[in-house]
Amino acid sequence: MLKQRIITALILLPIALCGFFLLEGSGFALFIGLVVTLGAWEWARLAGFNAQLPRVVYAAVVAVLAFLLYILPDLAPWVLGAAVLWWALATFLVLTYPRTSGKWSSVACKLVIGLLILLPAWQGLVEIKRYPMGNWLILAVMVLVWGADIGAYFSGRAFGKRKLAPAVSPGKSWEGVYGGLALTLVIALVVGVVRGWSVKEIFLALLATAIVVFISVVGDLTESMFKRQAGVKDSSNLLPGHGGVLDRIDSLTAAIPIFAVLLWMTAS
Repeated sequence: MLKQRIITALILLPIALCGFFLLEGSGFALFIGLVVTLGAWEWARLAGFNAQLPRVVYAAVVAVLAFLLYILPDLAPWVLGAAVLWWALATFLVLTYPRTSGKWSSVACKLVIGLLILLPAWQGLVEIKRYPMGNWLILAVMVLVWGADIGAYFSGRAFGKRKLAPAVSPGKSWEGVYGGLALTLVIALVVGVVRGWSVKEIFLALLATAIVVFISVVGDLTESMFKRQAGVKDSSNLLPGHGGVLDRIDSLTAAIPIFAVLLWMTAS
């Protein structure tokens, strides 16, 4: 298993780095669209489709919708606004699972939720990429998510006692969340000091960091909730040793659109 994970990572890492940081414009949108389309194929399984045809059809629908969003950029605020509302609702659903699972257990409802997860993530990355420092901003949101995961892992192992959402993911603890948050706040503070930000800018950066980290945890738990409901361990086996695409980007699907919205708010 470890050998598989290492080989897969060595193959995917340069592809991901080139796609995220070297591609521009339509090439970048197409690359991210491919990732999101694969995620849609996996999501259709979580929604209840086991046969290949409906899963491929759902993935194709998501790809077409992403294309429409690309040629209709004025829809971006609506897409990202929908993401804010969805992730607020997802927080409630995760905290109340399984009591409220009956509200979203239908196939149709889960397919719509897939759109609310995948399309804003695509839209958010496209919007972030358009900023003058787009590559650095994309790297920033990734570092926040990775830092939160690393901090949560070590803090949870050392101090974890209070379960975060035991019905969804028994291994996660509040102490892990605090550890991940602490590490990312330190990262943001160091960046702010090194770059000479004002006290106000550092405060806003720390606040934004806390929001993005919290919502990234919700993204992780949300996919876990749907996998638990579907009775599967991984979203697919597309990535040997790593599970599926959604298993690797679950936190980012939540963090990216919220990060993009926060960028808009600070720029306005």
